[in-house]
Amino acid sequence: MEYQTIIYETKGPVGILTLNRPECLNAANTAMSRELKNFFQERLEDLETRVLILTGAGRGFCAGLDMKESMADVPPGGYPPKRAYERQRYFSDIILLMRQIPQPIIAAVNGPAAGAGFSFALASDIRYAAPEAKFSAAYINIGVGGADLGSSWLFPRAVGIANAARYLMTGDLFSAEEALRIGMVQAVFGKDKLMEEALKLAQIMASKSPLGLRLTKEALDRNNGGATLEDAIRLEDRNQALCISQLTAFSGK
Repeated sequence: MEYQTIIYETKGPVGILTLNRPECLNAANTAMSRELKNFFQERLEDLETRVLILTGAGRGFCAGLDMKESMADVPPGGYPPKRAYERQRYFSDIILLMRQIPQPIIAAVNGPAAGAGFSFALASDIRYAAPEAKFSAAYINIGVGGADLGSSWLFPRAVGIANAARYLMTGDLFSAEEALRIGMVQAVFGKDKLMEEALKLAQIMASKSPLGLRLTKEALDRNNGGATLEDAIRLEDRNQALCISQLTAFSGK
């Protein structure tokens, strides 16, 4: 498939996926959501690629949902709950696919990661960041729930419940240094070294047993207790659909 909003290249057993809408800090529009869903579905059957690196073109990693496009698509009277839920599922299924594919994902967060971009980083197995990276669970800032796109399952597992609550309930922006302190990112490198270090780690991982890598990723997901990621996402989808339906009913359309 020829992509318009993402770039994919391979270096031996390592695949590099770049979100490619630099003019808007790689905000996720409908086309990007379709392409990402297709891309990750293809990786389910990809036996050649052992590790993926996810990054963004230009200054940003991913600024979240393309709100300009999103608000332009609001139907008169707002989204009814059924349509809001279906639309929500289209984006949240990308997060599930990121966890279902056999390849571990290294996020090389080169700039702002907000909303959907925040969840793309969280859905990765390992996160490296540049000092320019900024993070925000921005969902609650636009009038919907602060738990979205897997964040209520993934974020507490990375940083603990209290740290997750601190940022999911406020949508506050936090730095790469803070992300390192609370455990969201594993290392911070200068922007000129970020991809080099991510590739170095990917090559080490790719040198291991492919089956061993796949089973380790599965075990880490299965053995963290509580609700499954899918359970958490479906609960989030329901809650967000209700919030979206209410929010757009008062949008004036």
